[in-house]
Formats: sequence, structure tokens, C-alpha cells
Amino acid sequence: VQLQAYGGGVVQAGGSLRLSCTASGRTFSNYDMGWFRQTPGKELEFVAGITTSGWSTYYQDSVKGRFAISRDNANNTVYLQTSSLKPEDTAIYYCAAAEKRIGFYLTHASKGRYDYWGKGTQVTVSS
Repeated sequence: VQLQAYGGGVVQAGGSLRLSCTASGRTFSNYDMGWFRQTPGKELEFVAGITTSGWSTYYQDSVKGRFAISRDNANNTVYLQTSSLKPEDTAIYYCAAAEKRIGFYLTHASKGRYDYWGKGTQVTVSS
């Protein structure tokens, strides 16, 4: 499956952005999805995950209450709605797809769980 993330940009602290990731090539609804982010010199970190149906979502503690992940299986797209952005949210954001297997509720935060990755989209939050 091919993934393309977009929607990043420059925003002031306290602002919002909606990131989108469109999938092609395989049946999108067969994949659990995740968003990760990375800043220079730091490890790739989990941000949010969502199951194939969208029923279950997972978040890194630092973004709970500020970010929301959702998906539209009819349009092969997963979203990350960000709000109350902080300068420390500045990063390249990547979407990733994991073939559906049991245990996503345990493994969603592990980058090794994901099979396909898109190119990232830069989010810059100015103070």
C-alpha cells in the first residue's frame, strides 16, 4: 500500500492543523493505521493509532485531549486533527499502515508493528 501524508505547515502556538494521509494500492479497511513524528536527533515517536473499523483509538499521553485520529474507509484516508499546538509538537509527521493482526491494542505504539510508511509532512509550531 502506498501512503501520502499532507496538510502540514507553519502555525502559531495554540493553533490547529488537520493532517491527512491517503492510501492506495490495497484495501485500506484491512489496515490499522498510525501517526508517528520525528524531530532531528530524536527517535521516531508514536502519536496516535486507530483500528481498521475506527472503533478504537490510541494516543501518546502528551497529545491526549489535543489531537484526534479518525479515518474514512470509503475515501481511503486517515486524519490527524491537531489543536492547541505547542512548539514541542514541531516535527515531521508520518502515517503508517499495519496489516490487521490480533494485538494492535498492545502493539500500536511500536514502529515495528507497521508494514508501510508514507513520506512525512512537516509541522512547525512557532511560539
